[in-house]
Amino acid sequence: MLHSSTSSGAKARRRRPCKATLALPLLAALLTASCDDNTASLGIYPVTDGITNSTAIYQLTTRSLKMDSVVATSTVSSLGNIIDPETGVSVKADFAAQFYTFEDYEFPAKNLMIGEVDGKEQKGVVQCDSVEIRLYFDDYYGDGNNPMKLEVYELSQDKLLEEDSTYYTDLDLSQFLTENAQPIASRVFTPLDYNLDESELTSSSHSHNVHIMLDRELGQRLMEKYYEDPSNYKDSYTFIRNVFPGLYFTTSNGMGTMLSVYVGTCNVYFHYGDEEEEDSVYVGMSRFTATPEVIQTTHFSNGDMSKLIDDTSCTYLKTPAGICTELTLPIDEVFSGEHSTDSVSLASVTLTRYNKEQNDYQLGTPSTLLMVRKADYSSFFRDKQVSDNRTSYTTSFSSTYNTYTFDNVCRLLAYCKHEKMNEAQKAGITEEEWAAQHPDWNKVLLIPVTTSSNTSGTEVSVDHDMSLGSIRLVGGDTKIDMQVVYSKFYQEY
Repeated sequence: MLHSSTSSGAKARRRRPCKATLALPLLAALLTASCDDNTASLGIYPVTDGITNSTAIYQLTTRSLKMDSVVATSTVSSLGNIIDPETGVSVKADFAAQFYTFEDYEFPAKNLMIGEVDGKEQKGVVQCDSVEIRLYFDDYYGDGNNPMKLEVYELSQDKLLEEDSTYYTDLDLSQFLTENAQPIASRVFTPLDYNLDESELTSSSHSHNVHIMLDRELGQRLMEKYYEDPSNYKDSYTFIRNVFPGLYFTTSNGMGTMLSVYVGTCNVYFHYGDEEEEDSVYVGMSRFTATPEVIQTTHFSNGDMSKLIDDTSCTYLKTPAGICTELTLPIDEVFSGEHSTDSVSLASVTLTRYNKEQNDYQLGTPSTLLMVRKADYSSFFRDKQVSDNRTSYTTSFSSTYNTYTFDNVCRLLAYCKHEKMNEAQKAGITEEEWAAQHPDWNKVLLIPVTTSSNTSGTEVSVDHDMSLGSIRLVGGDTKIDMQVVYSKFYQEY
């Protein structure tokens, strides 16, 4: 378990799992995508040298692994409770959010605030008229008319979510509440708010949201903290510690809906006057937002996945924080026998997805996969690394061929081979002994991820895919082919 023949020409992607059709495209990539087992770098061969090329097919094994948790880095929060129609496994999500305030935020001057005293409006009185929460979501899973019960709790100021901490999706967020905490609000909602008329609900300007009214006591406290000392609002760090630590959202009833919340707002309403126009009265609203500038973290819990893990007819990819696929690479076989002195120029692996049964609420197919060494998995996400095409690679799903293809992992094979050789030599033991002590040396994980790139197309971030996804891959008892192309130099006399 986890805790987060001869030819040359242009490079061609392997698309089909048919051996007969794969050999030529792979060989065609030799001169444009070559790396040897000594340097694991791209090579350009002198004109005076000759190259003979050969190809071989090796089989690798795969299995499903449970992912106990992943780093909760997404800025989108999930909320709800659903059952995967293909596997029958439940997924529940709740989240905690802090709220952002602008630096040196200001309310109107206290003498302009208007509140009721003995049923009459009076200036100089700080009064919250109402306070509301809106959770805006741009996507949801399930029936738009499915009822769910939402409960809201205030986080404790004595157990804060800290900016310098790394939070994982298995973290029980209720530990950040005060002991015996009770919800400060609850309401039953449906993803589509049928209290709105059809024209508003379907308008392009409408943003779907869950609206929760809170007791105005919270808003009153937020306002009074400002007038006690405006420096409580000098920045979000101080605001969270001195005024408002944040909220925890969870569903206590209902099944079949999951929201993807991209922003939450806490809106505090009040009245205030004008210094120059004595009789003028205005409605004021202070908005505090749950945005990427402050912490948002989602807790996911999955139902029993043991049957899926033990299923050897295939392997699974489930997101978020569910199941990944482990590959054992045949590295010793690649660099042995008649090819022990050859250079590996190309190595390609293709994973094929099993088609899903038709269902209106089928979970999605991960669009991007990361291949990363199992030993590097935790540090890769913790240190916010990107794929380097040596020990980690990313690839996209091909809907045309129903596959994920890693075109050339020869640098990975060379890296693993030399790591074993060098580390065994340092330790003064045989390579076989070192491999026995490091059983994951030739293993990689396939992890669904989301990536982003800069304007030049360079990958700048790789994060766990936190959307709802579930697929089966060909594997398990069925071995996966890895096509390898070798190059051998000969000197012309």
